Amino acid sequence: MNQVGIYYAFWTHEWDVDFLPFVSKVKKLGFDILEVNSGAVTEMPNAERDRLKDAARREGIELTGCIGLTKEYDIASEDAAVRRNGIDFLKRQAEMLKYMDAKELGGIIYGAWPGRLPDGVTDRRPYLDRSVAAMKEVMKTVEDCGVVFNIEVVNRFEQFLVNNCEDALDYVQRVGSDHCKILLDTFHMNIEEDSFREAIVRAGDHLGHVHIGETNRRAPGRGRIPWKEVAEALHEINYQGSIVMEPFLMPGGPVGRDIAVYRDMSVGLDLDQEAQRALEFVRAHLAAAS
Repeated sequence: MNQVGIYYAFWTHEWDVDFLPFVSKVKKLGFDILEVNSGAVTEMPNAERDRLKDAARREGIELTGCIGLTKEYDIASEDAAVRRNGIDFLKRQAEMLKYMDAKELGGIIYGAWPGRLPDGVTDRRPYLDRSVAAMKEVMKTVEDCGVVFNIEVVNRFEQFLVNNCEDALDYVQRVGSDHCKILLDTFHMNIEEDSFREAIVRAGDHLGHVHIGETNRRAPGRGRIPWKEVAEALHEINYQGSIVMEPFLMPGGPVGRDIAVYRDMSVGLDLDQEAQRALEFVRAHLAAAS
């Protein structure tokens, strides 16, 4: 059965935190994976990285990375200097993953997050061309490090380059590396895809990572995502990769601001118990589909 994880920011208001306490927490709750902010780990001194890596090894927890590039690292930018910053930053993230004995990174790594086309511009092709060319250069380091970069498909309100599975397939096929794959996220799929099953089946062997969450950003089982359809589609393509839940319930701080959480959906919940409930819910659906 697939390894199932959770994103650390379920518990935090800040993106940049001490990840160490979450290793033992997710182990105790029964998860296999802790997903962390890969940008923060990239900037850590090696001594701090070593503490995190050693804790994960002791607990038997796999670490995965996720990030949305900020504007200064936008590899689709018209500014060549900005693109160069982004290329170098992504290469350093690949090297960080290798150092951490981690296997994969995902997120909005093809452009800035959030990102919109400039006023009066309707043609995104030049941005895609620049992004693909930059990612091809990044892939040389990614391949050397033996890791995988997963291109996250996100809704039109957060980015304009890769909004559905078809966009993502075009992108990864143009990059042309087995180390560049697709990340599908049920929250974004609910907005952009015509069918959960068709998108997953269409991704097929290119699917490298899956994020799960409800239509309302709650944890799985608290909304109306068709989880039976999702689990059966993943089984249909024999998906063996990671599945990481990304619920966001709390307003406040950079996390609440950036994810646009304006009402407190954690009221009345113990967050640890809610994470454990959602994990049992997901594993039950995966088992039923297998």
